[in-house]
Amino acid sequence: MIPRQSAEMAAGEGSHLERYARVMNCVEINSSFYRAHRPATWARWAEAVPEDFRFSVKFPKTVTHKAKLAVPAAALDGFFAETAGLGKKLGVVLVQLPPSLGFEDCPAVEFFEALRNRWQGAVALEPRHVSWFGADAEELMQRHRVGRVAADPVRKGALALQTGGWRGLAYFRLHGSPRMYYSAYEKKFLAGVVRAVDQLPEGVEKWVMFDNTALGEAFGNAVELMGMIRQRRSRGADTQK
Repeated sequence: MIPRQSAEMAAGEGSHLERYARVMNCVEINSSFYRAHRPATWARWAEAVPEDFRFSVKFPKTVTHKAKLAVPAAALDGFFAETAGLGKKLGVVLVQLPPSLGFEDCPAVEFFEALRNRWQGAVALEPRHVSWFGADAEELMQRHRVGRVAADPVRKGALALQTGGWRGLAYFRLHGSPRMYYSAYEKKFLAGVVRAVDQLPEGVEKWVMFDNTALGEAFGNAVELMGMIRQRRSRGADTQK
C-alpha cells in the first residue's frame, strides 16, 4: 500500500475515484453496506482504476445487522452477482458485525461455509462483541480463512491493535480517535501502525484503511502513513548495503 505518486497527483482531470487511484492502490467501499449498486456501477468503477488497484467491499447491513448472518443462499448469490463487475479487482470482502451480536448468537459456521462456497478470496471480519475474541471464534476464523480486523478504537476483548483469525490476512480499520470518524491521527499513533505492519511475516496480505472520513482526515492520514512506511523501508534497505 505505497502511494503511486505524491498526494498532489490527486488533483487534475478525472472522476474522484480516478484522481484517488493515481495516488493510492486500494479503497474500501462502505456505501454497499447501506444500499445495493447496479452491476454496471461496479464495472464502471473497475474500469476507472489501474489493473493493480483493489477494492474492499463491505457486506450489506441487511445481512450482517438485520438478519444477523441468518440469510438464504440467494442473498449471498445476489451480493457476488452485483459485484462481479469488479472482476479480479475485488480484493477483500469486509464483514462488519453489530456490537450486540455475540459469537453464539448467530449461525456463524453456516454463514462462513456458504460464503466460502462462493468466494475464495480474502475475507475480513470486524466483530464488535467480546465473545468473538475467544478461542472458539478464533478457530472458526482460521478454519474458514477469515482475518479478524484490528480496529481502532480497540474493542472490548481485544488486547491491543492486533489482527486475529487467519494469519494470511492482516486488515486494520482506523476509525479516528479521540472522536470516531472525525479525528485525525497523530504521528505517534501512525508510527505504531507502521511498526505493527512491519512486524507481520512475509507473505501476509496487508490492508490499512482509514475510516475517519467525516471531516476528510482519512486521505491525509493515509498519505502520511504510506510516507512513513516508505521511509522506514528505505532506511532498512540502506542498513543492508
